[in-house]
Amino acid sequence: MKLALLALTAALAATPFADAQSSAPAQQPATPPPSAPDPFQGVPAAKPDDVKSVDSLLAALYDVISGPAGERDWNRFRSLFMPNARLTSAEKTPDGAVRVRPSSVEDYVRLGGNYFLKNGFFEKPIVSRVETFGNVAQVFSSYESRHAPGEAPFARGINSLQMLSDGKRWWVVNILWDEERPDNPLPTDFRTRP
Repeated sequence: MKLALLALTAALAATPFADAQSSAPAQQPATPPPSAPDPFQGVPAAKPDDVKSVDSLLAALYDVISGPAGERDWNRFRSLFMPNARLTSAEKTPDGAVRVRPSSVEDYVRLGGNYFLKNGFFEKPIVSRVETFGNVAQVFSSYESRHAPGEAPFARGINSLQMLSDGKRWWVVNILWDEERPDNPLPTDFRTRP
């Protein structure tokens, strides 16, 4: 038996497999994985003062869509949002059905841009409540919309915003809003500036 094992060991040593193992090159260091793509690629550069805090981001958002009839600074608007951000309105039709209208940032630019070219639009916050945890923030911000400064608002409602800090700046992730109606009045604590 011992002789058979020695013969088998000698035979295996003479096989090409054994030669391939002994002549195998030293293992090469692993190639580092490719870096992850930048999730914010393609977004125009933001003004640093627009995105340094939740409050400054909220102020920039209201400011950039407000003004007399005419073009808005859409690159500034785009710079406030993460790619794939959603802007969604929830409204009630006269027959009582709830209609939800989601849109992308580019949808809003196209549709809002056409409206703003012909109409003055000034939207200002009334009361904004901010809650943060780590890198995320949730803002409930009541607003008034006017066609011109100083006139009575033609609409009021609440914007619900989700925001994110990437450690360098704040981003709008999503906005969802609903307008005030006779059957949906603004809550008392969101009607008057403090």
